[in-house]
Amino acid sequence: MEDTSKYLIHAEISADGVVERSDVVGAIYGQTEGLLGDDLDLRGLQQSSKVGRIEVEIASEGGRSTGTATIATSLDRVETATLAASLETLTRIGPCEATLEITDIEDVRAAKRRWVVERAQELLQESFDEGVMTSEEILDEVRESVRVADITEYEGQPAGPHVADSDAVVVVEGRSDVLTLLRYGIKNAVAVDGTDVPDAVGDLTAERTVTAFLDGDRGGHLILRELAQVGEVDYVAFAPEGKSVEDLSREEAFAALREKTPYASVANRADPGDAGEPVATDGSQSPSPPTADVSDGPQSPETPDSPAGAGDGGDAAEPLRRGAADETGSDAGTAATTDDPTASGDADALPETLRDHVADVIDGERGIVRLLDGDAEPIAEAPADAARDAVADAENVPETVVLDGVVSQRLADVAADRGVGTVVGRELGDFTKRPTGVRVHAAADIAL
Repeated sequence: MEDTSKYLIHAEISADGVVERSDVVGAIYGQTEGLLGDDLDLRGLQQSSKVGRIEVEIASEGGRSTGTATIATSLDRVETATLAASLETLTRIGPCEATLEITDIEDVRAAKRRWVVERAQELLQESFDEGVMTSEEILDEVRESVRVADITEYEGQPAGPHVADSDAVVVVEGRSDVLTLLRYGIKNAVAVDGTDVPDAVGDLTAERTVTAFLDGDRGGHLILRELAQVGEVDYVAFAPEGKSVEDLSREEAFAALREKTPYASVANRADPGDAGEPVATDGSQSPSPPTADVSDGPQSPETPDSPAGAGDGGDAAEPLRRGAADETGSDAGTAATTDDPTASGDADALPETLRDHVADVIDGERGIVRLLDGDAEPIAEAPADAARDAVADAENVPETVVLDGVVSQRLADVAADRGVGTVVGRELGDFTKRPTGVRVHAAADIAL
């Protein structure tokens, strides 16, 4: 009946006593019988499948019963309205006085038409939204499909086709990283697929010049540690902060590989390479062999006249990790700086009192921002979501801002404009460009 019904009659029921569903159904049949003649008799209409079952929901509370009744019909509009009106003649249910009131006659076909219109709109958006591809897009897709088809395996690990016979290999985290580098023409990458570095990859590193190209997060550092324990690592490159290798553009991937750092300069650090930070070198290493075996993409350029390699033939654009110059014993005159505000000071060198504020505000989940002066004394506090306004409107420019929240681009910009020295947050948001002159730290990067 539900598949052929045209209308649904909805009614509300009220009875001055406790009644059940069977009482309601019986009252409807009994009090409408013979009222409209044989052609509109409710029982006869049900037997001919022109009216469906009487669906009743009834509940009793405080000595009264209330509920609803629904009847599906395939009659025409006039017959349906007449049948509905006849139901309102009900005056008793069982021994109780009762009323039945029609609240709505729903056109089932109208509801179906609305659904058809909404679904048609969805199909139009989903199926016809793609535009015609340009010639350049077609060529790019063909090139990409050819390069992706080149992915192979090396001892069961996802790899580029040149890993087996190349003098240099790039070790990445997963299959998607290998695919990304293949798209950019780098065909000597091999994946470890997790922090448990396979013995096959460890053995491979003993015979080749190895660059570990990893995400700049905790997982990347764990893979680097494991790789160094089971094999040999010559150079280290990290994806920019907040990005994974698989998310990098061609320019970002080659920039990161050009700025690779000798592993020896960070091998003794407790946590080699904090996420997103460059690594320090002493400028004394010998010229590096090629990192990437590139067939269709640009090679990482060697510019020996650049400051990092001047006079010793080292790789160009070797960035310096904070504090590593002291660890390697290099002279202060050989150190270079970067535009990363976090590179201008080691988090471990922060005042002890600042660590106390970080523990109180962030570890204590206070939900506030605290502004400190040059002696790490509080000068103001505000809710965390008002951090930017608190910094912008502070009467005295704070030296340090401690935030139990995410340090955003806008907060860092305001801090730089006001001349704030340091901002410490629970975590760091996405930065399109870090402002110079202000050091930005995540609380996890500070040894408490």
